[in-house]
Amino acid sequence: MEKDLVEYIAKSLVDQPDDVSVNIIEGEQSTILELKVAPDDVGKVIGKQGRIANAVRVILSASAAKSGKHVQLEILD
Repeated sequence: MEKDLVEYIAKSLVDQPDDVSVNIIEGEQSTILELKVAPDDVGKVIGKQGRIANAVRVILSASAAKSGKHVQLEILD
């Protein structure tokens, strides 16, 4: 569910939505979502002073709170 959420938000922000991919790394207590976008779109996903990335992380943590897991978002460049 969190993967679909991150993918939807990222595709809405970037110019090249076909290049968006989300990789999931499951752990016992936490899940890491690796977001990869086109090199030209990295700035759009991060935002000025990281505001967009932080907003996405807040949404993710609220979504994951139901399952009791910790979700971490990493933006790969």
